[in-house]
Amino acid sequence: MSKVLIVDDSPTMRKIIKATLSPLQVSTREASNGLEAIEQLALESADVVLLDLNMPDMHGYEVIRYIRQHQDYGDLPIVVISTRSDEASIQEALQSGANAYLTKPFDPEELNNLVTDLLRN
Repeated sequence: MSKVLIVDDSPTMRKIIKATLSPLQVSTREASNGLEAIEQLALESADVVLLDLNMPDMHGYEVIRYIRQHQDYGDLPIVVISTRSDEASIQEALQSGANAYLTKPFDPEELNNLVTDLLRN
């Protein structure tokens, strides 16, 4: 079973994302901030990370850069899901190493299709 790590400081948003992914029959884990996400990855690998940008302790861009610099996670697919819809935020996330960027509120079908495609590759 594929493993998805959901990283968002909002418990409500984590529940929404988890419910959205339920048709995919993937295993999900949650982290409430960037540091917790890195701890989660150290404990158990993931096949996809769904990541918010605005979080306490460690910003989403920092998490992306950390993942990309770590030899064990360098190819791990990262999808940013953020309220930031400005072009500068999107470009910074993609240039930092995110594979895709969705703006909240996101289209559930688009998220599921994206995760499915990333898991296939």
